[in-house]
Amino acid sequence: MNIALLIAGGSGTRMHQNIPKQFLTVNERPVIVYTLEAFQNHAEIDAIAVVCIEGWEQVLWAYAKQFNITKLKYVITGGECGQESIRNGVYELAKHYSDNDIVLIHDAIRPMVTPEIISDCIVKATKYGSAIAMIPCAEAMLETDDQISAERSYPRDNLKRTQTPQGFPLGKICDLHKRALERGITNSVASCTLMIEMGEKVYFSAGSEKNIKLTTVEDLDIFKALLQVKRSEWLK
Repeated sequence: MNIALLIAGGSGTRMHQNIPKQFLTVNERPVIVYTLEAFQNHAEIDAIAVVCIEGWEQVLWAYAKQFNITKLKYVITGGECGQESIRNGVYELAKHYSDNDIVLIHDAIRPMVTPEIISDCIVKATKYGSAIAMIPCAEAMLETDDQISAERSYPRDNLKRTQTPQGFPLGKICDLHKRALERGITNSVASCTLMIEMGEKVYFSAGSEKNIKLTTVEDLDIFKALLQVKRSEWLK
């Protein structure tokens, strides 16, 4: 089975809004509903679980009912940080699914995830044991010590920009979190960085420049524009 685990446990302080950013409404739809629909409509996704910010669980269930998200099976309360929220989610899934089932961990605030990205993550996670959505680094990269100047650059071909979903066999990601706790690693920024910190190799799957993470108000503006975009037919 393939299970989507959406991480919606953050409060979104950088958005500077009165409600969590995953519940902000865009074109009469909450952001999280766009993300839920992407996995609801994917034929290879069997179930959806959401790690939700505390106090918003019933709101989420209400939205699932309103927008016919029938694959939503579990709503789990989030933790104090991203790593704890993901751990809460995968530990709950381990009660219901087998070690070989694939879990796709995805930011609830990446609503533009496409069927192709989801499919490739499933394929690569099944084949390699991990799949990190990735896009190339196109910008010139500079290293800084004081955050206001730079004297060193870094080869951009050696860098990749990670996104979500990030897919793993459920047993593997649960074991990773267990071992990380034993080593005192409690606040890694993402599943892929936790894998690296624990000495594991990760494999890439397809990402997209459009698969944006809604972190700031400017990101919301970009998301609204992307919803209106239709690619010109003459483009290859």
